[in-house]
Amino acid sequence: MTGITHAYDTFQPTHYDIFIDIDRGTKQISGKSVIDGDAQQKDIFIQQKNMEISSVQADGKDVPFEVDNKKEAINITLPKTGTTTLAVTYKAPLTDSMMGIYPSYYEVDGVKKEIIGTQFETTFARQAFPSVDEPEAKAKFDLAIKFDEKPGETILANMPEVKNENGVHYFDTTVRMSTYLIAFAFGDLQSKITTTKSGVKVGVFATKAHKANELDFALDIAKRAIEFYEDFYQTPYPLPHSWQLALPDFSAGAMENWGLVTYREAYLTLDPDNTSLDTKQLVATVITHELAHQWFGDLVTMKWWDDLWLNESFANMMEYVSVDAIEPDWHVWEMFQTSDVPAALQRDATDGVQSVHVDVEDPAEIDALFDSAIVYAKGARMLVMMRALVGDDALRKGLKNYFAAHQYHNAQGNDLWSAVGEAAGMDIGGIMNTWLQQPGYPVVSASVVDGKLTLSQQQFFIGDGVDKGRQWKIPLNSNYEVAPTIMSDKTIELGDYAKLREEAGKPFRINVGNNSHFIVKYDDELLKDILDHHDELDAISQLQILQDLRLLAEGKQISYASIVPLLPKFADSHSNVVNAALYRVANDLKKFVTPDSDEEKQLQVLFDKLSAKEVARLGWAPKNGESNDDQLTRPYVLNAALYAKNTDAIASAHKLFEENSSNLAALSADIRPYVLRNEVKNFGSEELFDNLLSEYRKSSDASYKQDLNIALTATPDAKLISKLIGKFEDAETIKPQDLRSWYRGVLANDAGQQAAWDWIRNDWQWLDDTVGGDMEFTTYITVTAMVFHTPARLAEFKAFFEPKLNTPGMTREIQMDIKVVETRVKLIEAEKDAVNAAVAEIVK
Repeated sequence: MTGITHAYDTFQPTHYDIFIDIDRGTKQISGKSVIDGDAQQKDIFIQQKNMEISSVQADGKDVPFEVDNKKEAINITLPKTGTTTLAVTYKAPLTDSMMGIYPSYYEVDGVKKEIIGTQFETTFARQAFPSVDEPEAKAKFDLAIKFDEKPGETILANMPEVKNENGVHYFDTTVRMSTYLIAFAFGDLQSKITTTKSGVKVGVFATKAHKANELDFALDIAKRAIEFYEDFYQTPYPLPHSWQLALPDFSAGAMENWGLVTYREAYLTLDPDNTSLDTKQLVATVITHELAHQWFGDLVTMKWWDDLWLNESFANMMEYVSVDAIEPDWHVWEMFQTSDVPAALQRDATDGVQSVHVDVEDPAEIDALFDSAIVYAKGARMLVMMRALVGDDALRKGLKNYFAAHQYHNAQGNDLWSAVGEAAGMDIGGIMNTWLQQPGYPVVSASVVDGKLTLSQQQFFIGDGVDKGRQWKIPLNSNYEVAPTIMSDKTIELGDYAKLREEAGKPFRINVGNNSHFIVKYDDELLKDILDHHDELDAISQLQILQDLRLLAEGKQISYASIVPLLPKFADSHSNVVNAALYRVANDLKKFVTPDSDEEKQLQVLFDKLSAKEVARLGWAPKNGESNDDQLTRPYVLNAALYAKNTDAIASAHKLFEENSSNLAALSADIRPYVLRNEVKNFGSEELFDNLLSEYRKSSDASYKQDLNIALTATPDAKLISKLIGKFEDAETIKPQDLRSWYRGVLANDAGQQAAWDWIRNDWQWLDDTVGGDMEFTTYITVTAMVFHTPARLAEFKAFFEPKLNTPGMTREIQMDIKVVETRVKLIEAEKDAVNAAVAEIVK
């Protein structure tokens, strides 16, 4: 990254004394940042954003300075280089941007309240205190906070409070850490606290809008996760406490601030008596993801944001490793296969996608790095692949050495590969860098050519792609011993197929376990052999067959129509993961039909045929002692039956609504969204709509609120859609953090698509002003592209977003999403007649 000067190159801090005075009434911050450090030159700069700087001193004397708002910097001229103490006095606004220091709003018994929290990743600590706000600039921090305190309020920070003098709360000195991990919060909070086996205090904090028992689940998971990580990493948790705090307004899902992890309420608090298993699994993995970071990201931090994957990919893998260890009956790796894996494979197949490792400098571009499908999901898949190669013993040994070598400092990707490679006795870096530095992934074609079993690799694209001859070192994990562990060449020949097949006694397969980041295209002979024995395959292997065929169809390497006849083969499976893959394919068929057409009616018959047997077996009411698979499968099949307009399903859902109309929140969370949506779609009225919207406003149960969102956005009534969109900018009803899911819900509703699309185009500036500084902002573009599939919508999408191509942080997303919609439109045009004919053939 030549030509760019980092603040750390000019001034290297070692210690901060920070005083911040926060006035919620006037929405003003004032403070003083005293920084001990080493000036590398006389002309230095440190970072600030939106601040009014009143004075800068060096070693007690005023020095010249200039505020450069474009560079988010304070340029300072020092009398000398070397050891220096800077003191910067400043004022700043307290904004509602959910970045920096900001208020969160909530209600208790109809009374409006607020708490103050922080969000400093990526570059927002500079909104709170002048600093060298770069991950490499690790230092120790002494934090002192004053605020307009009310009786009974609690204040939390990374470290324990050591004293309170004259209304100023002083916290213990931190360990060496990066600015983006500093955090504090205060307000009227409740808590539950426990202690780990090694003596770490673990606490869960939330507003009093929640019932006390909504903190229990998170407390249990957090305590056991820290105990697991201390053992797995063979490295003690480095701080005296680990606080988990639910913030009512929070832009991301959660944030790994060291010792004070912050969360959306939906990802921390839950009703232990009525929350679906998949929601519990999701909350558990969010908590364990953030706690994995306390070592991987906090104790050892990436040197610069180009190695963001080093934090996020690893935490994404470890969230599953830890939950699998502490709740083995959940089989949580199945969730990885149904969420992270398809997300990574879909996104990574579009030409122009970022690689996991990306060079980056501009703060807006840094935020754009947080591509969940690549830096999180694909990166985790790379690490799962690595773990399968080296085994847990070598991985744990390598990690222990990695933490010992780099604790309280910074690292780069190659440092991790070196540590694990040395422990495993393998050139891990040589393998992993082919995945890390290159975008995309290969399709491995397995064919019988002139009697020889032959494998070849080529980059896989969904849509147009420029083949640059990329090659990967592919862990094949075949069920035939003749296949090598790693395929490095473009093409390899494994031997006489007939002989190999006879010796093995089973169909040839590669990527067994679906752990490596590639898909497989079997020729007709090999695929028929697998499908003829599909009932002998385990659930993950059946998922993989459907997954790979779906992607090959998306990439136009096979016809979508050829998959349709296979769906009934898998429809009677009792496995959640098989049903997840089956209905992913089935739901993808919806793009080939227009609403209320004869073709859609045929597709509805197919959905009825696929789901009928399982709906009859499982029913609407969850049963005591039923398997996890049954709990997780029921939503897929009920959803299919309702799409099919099955009269029994519609009547059953309506009956459940009427029986529970006085307390809808008490409906079983497993089926609640389907009951509520069915009522709005098929028995709706303005009175029902208003009642459900009122329920949404009053409830503090995030799971119930999401179900109400799903129901309300499904209304077919144009008047009610207009009413709902009228609430999009009413933060009292729909918080900005939740707006995207409301927008997407209405956009995906055929009756609401035009109104939602008109809203975002007309009010884009409002949206930018409200959530534009948020790393999630570009996902409004992504979710729009996920829905659109007609030539007319493509033209409108391009007309609106192409003029925004040069906006920092948005360029790649706009380019990618135009390709995504273009590709879908072309696919539908090419395939719709064949797909609808194939559906008609099955249902006749």
